[in-house]
Amino acid sequence: MKEGIHPNYREICFQDLSNGFKFVTRSCANTKEMIKMEDGRELPLYKLDTSSESHPFYTGTQKSVDNMGGRVERFRNRFGKAKAAEVAAPAAAE
Repeated sequence: MKEGIHPNYREICFQDLSNGFKFVTRSCANTKEMIKMEDGRELPLYKLDTSSESHPFYTGTQKSVDNMGGRVERFRNRFGKAKAAEVAAPAAAE
């Protein structure tokens, strides 16, 4: 392999900012911060907004659109009666 053309592939600690979950894996991600691990190693730190520990799909808290009745159906239920009343009111006045 040629020297100097490959990215720096090393162990990095990824931390979920929403719940503090940490995991270590190998990556080429650029980092500016370091973190001291429980086992004494000092690793580069990459902060995440969400991970498998906090994402609704993986935690089972995601709501399905099918269970909520569908957006179009909810819209018609909410505003369909008002629209029907507006159409019927001018027709009754004539």
